[in-house]
Amino acid sequence: MRRIPLSLLAASLMLAIGTASAATQTTVPAAAVKTAEQLRDKAMADNTAYDIVTSVTTEVGPRLAGSPADARGREWAIAKFKALGFDKVYTEEVSYPLWERRSEHAQIVGPFPQPLDLIALGYSAGTPKGGLTAEVVRFDSLEALKKADPASVKGKIVYVDVRMERHKDGHDYGIGSAVRVGGPVIASKMGAAGFLLRSAGTDANSRTPHTGVTGFRDPKEAIPAAALSNPDADQLTRIVAYGKPVTLKLELDCGITGTYHGANVIGEVTGKKHPDQVVAIGGHLDSWDPGTGAIDDGAGVAIAMAAGKLIHDMPQRPDRTIRVIAFANEEMGLWGGRAYADKHGAEVAKFQLGTESDFGARKVWRMSASVKPEARGAIEQIAKVLEPIGVAYDAQRPGGGGSDLSQMHAKGMAALTLTQDGTDYFDYHHTANDTLDKIDPKELAQNVAVYAAFSYMAAQADGDFGSAPNAFKSDGAED
Repeated sequence: MRRIPLSLLAASLMLAIGTASAATQTTVPAAAVKTAEQLRDKAMADNTAYDIVTSVTTEVGPRLAGSPADARGREWAIAKFKALGFDKVYTEEVSYPLWERRSEHAQIVGPFPQPLDLIALGYSAGTPKGGLTAEVVRFDSLEALKKADPASVKGKIVYVDVRMERHKDGHDYGIGSAVRVGGPVIASKMGAAGFLLRSAGTDANSRTPHTGVTGFRDPKEAIPAAALSNPDADQLTRIVAYGKPVTLKLELDCGITGTYHGANVIGEVTGKKHPDQVVAIGGHLDSWDPGTGAIDDGAGVAIAMAAGKLIHDMPQRPDRTIRVIAFANEEMGLWGGRAYADKHGAEVAKFQLGTESDFGARKVWRMSASVKPEARGAIEQIAKVLEPIGVAYDAQRPGGGGSDLSQMHAKGMAALTLTQDGTDYFDYHHTANDTLDKIDPKELAQNVAVYAAFSYMAAQADGDFGSAPNAFKSDGAED
């Protein structure tokens, strides 16, 4: 027997390992890259998304979860998917508490009587008949409230005064939403009679309050909770600074009245080679009631629908299915996203890649991803296609899938985050000013170009992006 040198054996082993490693890499074929570039360029000149968001905001208007407009919005989405030619259109039930807003009023009783502009928060309790009159106690942070002596807030109206500032990535919303969601729950446990916050918004000069959800889930634990517009918060802060007891009368007519049965609405472009493998994109169909839900999140639904339509209209179907999901009731607790993950989490390995658009309609400027290491090359290919339209790839930042699809990501779905320019998003978010005039058709088209190009490339990729049960549980993604 001829003896083979150890050095040659080692070299052969390394070559074999390298060959096997190369074989496991996920890549996008050159032809698919070229087609994605063509899709991108076509989308940049396409008005389909703007027509869709115009349609939903005009024909349906505000879409508060559980309201009569919620049902109209659902029927609108079914009809729109069909009109756009999607291969398959269907719904999946989503149930959640029905919270209703009827009216809200507030006034300072003393020392300087005057009205205040505010809005009730989701899952707030109503005030007793005749309203709630109590002394106000102010805190300059959520931490200060947590550290307070419960005796100092018992029977009073807690006011947490935290101001958000504008940022391109909107990161101050993490502070504002924490106060809005957690503050009322903390105040309730400490015995407070009611809760106010400075609106979680960046429109410092607009007397328009921002609504949003609280952390209440059990009506028995809820207290009246509302948000002041920024100028009204300024006024209350100035009055408190006089050092005299401030008394406020709060009248909120709202509360949970039962259980509602809504639905996620889904449209599919069926894959020709792997129809059971899915690229998931979407937005949420519900909105808060003061505005018409244009940037939050009619735009997201329109972007995903339009991207799916562009792929549908190609000469042949993509290899994998493009699934567009119009989620139900994101605003009051991700109910549609949670229901979707409960129903489909066990089949997470069939999800190729996914993300939801839920941060307005300005241009996408950053992409990040949570995928297996062997799929980073394919993500870089996607990034190169998106770079000419202003999207930078941050390889160090994880992707989370957006708001509702973060629930599938938590189950193990490979995910992108496509970050829009949110500099002025929180000027309008959850207010009466969330209307169609805030959307620039050209900027909206850039979003569609991003979604169409990435979705098609993911659908055509040779290999997967790493979706598997619990695959990304500790990657630190945030949405």
